Amino acid sequence: MRDDREEAAAAFLAAHGFGAARREPLPSDASFRRYVRLRGGPVPALLMDAPPPEDVRPFLRVGRHIAGLGLSAPAVIAAEEAAGFLLLEDFGDATHAALLDSAAADPVALYAEAAEALAALHAAPPPPTGLPEWDSATMARLAAATFLDWWWPAAFGAPPAEEVRASFGAALRAMLAPFDGAGAFVHRDFFAANLMRLPDRDGPRRTGILDFQDAARGHPAYDLVSLVEDARRDVPEAARQAAVARYLALRGPALDREAFEAAMAACAAQRHLRVAALWVRLARRDAKPRYLVHAPRTWALLERALRHPATAPLAAFLEAHVPPALRGNPACLEAAA
Repeated sequence: MRDDREEAAAAFLAAHGFGAARREPLPSDASFRRYVRLRGGPVPALLMDAPPPEDVRPFLRVGRHIAGLGLSAPAVIAAEEAAGFLLLEDFGDATHAALLDSAAADPVALYAEAAEALAALHAAPPPPTGLPEWDSATMARLAAATFLDWWWPAAFGAPPAEEVRASFGAALRAMLAPFDGAGAFVHRDFFAANLMRLPDRDGPRRTGILDFQDAARGHPAYDLVSLVEDARRDVPEAARQAAVARYLALRGPALDREAFEAAMAACAAQRHLRVAALWVRLARRDAKPRYLVHAPRTWALLERALRHPATAPLAAFLEAHVPPALRGNPACLEAAA
């Protein structure tokens, strides 16, 4: 933290009884937020330090929604919204990612638990206001913002021509438009690193849900794809099948499974293409080349999605403009990867 930010954080902590707590910074992610574990305070807690351009208000709104459904989001102990400081309940260290990495949990059971929580999250109506739309137009625009603005110049040495931009946007919208209008709550980053196992809780509350500030209204298939086609880790096929089966069973017969699977394929294609290019942006703009290691997995997941007929518009665009040999980290970044 900068000295002035450190002073502001210290004042916030002191005002809420945590002035003497020992601070342990936690590993950072791809955002500007920082998390600090506080030991020796009145209760176990985390400090979220979210300086501009971060905004804690979406986190607070969505957290209230999740908790109101009886699901597990960290309780807010104290908040200073304008400054970007929150004191949060500490769920501990048992993220699903950590449990999987240490082989401390059965992947099949763990992914099924996560799917149970996700089904409960999607079964309820989303908040009536406050969530942006995660529709075909938005998804196409954000895919272009990584793939065309960052991956393409790195791969081809120049920005794409305007006709390429237009063709890409048309392909994404054509692929995703059939699934507009679902209007469900979408977490947008529902995967192992953002989930916690809380063994003292039962049912869907056993899964703690984190990092939900970017939630939106869209098709629920997007979240199930995020879970079972994780760009940062290999998901065993048995675990994938167990999670999808548990989710579909809990959502009930009203869910059209064939249409849902088509939506999963379309959402997967958009997500994997966008994220494969996001690794390039993180390397070039944010000096975080460590994420490039995930590109082979992400591109492989994209190729899997492109086998479904629902992804035909994007498959045709790539066939016309991006030879299979180029579908990976751009050559100029291979040394960094």
